[in-house]
Amino acid sequence: MQEIYVSTDVESDGPIPGEYSMLSFGSAAFTLDKRIISTFSVNLETLPSAKEDHDTMQWWSTQAEAWQACRSNLQPPNKAMQNYSNWLTSLGATPVFVGYPASFDFSFISWYLIKFTGSNPFSYVALDIKSYAMAMMKKPFHQITKTTMPKEWFDKCKKSHVALEDAIEQGYLFCNMFSLNNKA
Repeated sequence: MQEIYVSTDVESDGPIPGEYSMLSFGSAAFTLDKRIISTFSVNLETLPSAKEDHDTMQWWSTQAEAWQACRSNLQPPNKAMQNYSNWLTSLGATPVFVGYPASFDFSFISWYLIKFTGSNPFSYVALDIKSYAMAMMKKPFHQITKTTMPKEWFDKCKKSHVALEDAIEQGYLFCNMFSLNNKA
């Protein structure tokens, strides 16, 4: 079956799922030739028993526009994750989770999918853009940041901390990296 690359960005009120809430997320489904097939985004109600992380909330206090964007039109997590699972299935290809950093975003998406739908269409794997960059640049992992990556890998996108916008930006980054890597 064909693969579809689902670049996903998560916004949360803390560092781990369950104890803290995923506030919003956005996904953009890409083909490797940099075409966006479809997008999905949603803002979620917080988990009833969750708390807010002090440091994360301090950071949010400096991001008024993004905070307002992720706190409007809220949906209950069970409805949001069922809609997301249906959207992933509707793509008609095997979804591959793509994130930067995948370890953070995937932990929330996987936890919420399993908690609220009983399954995770991504299985237990995620493609991490930073790890991919490490392999391409042949440098130690902690030397890899967006500021040390080649400028030609990036399209002109603004990091807004609005989940769907950031998912699209990092999806373009991944596709550019893939394209350049396959020219070599």
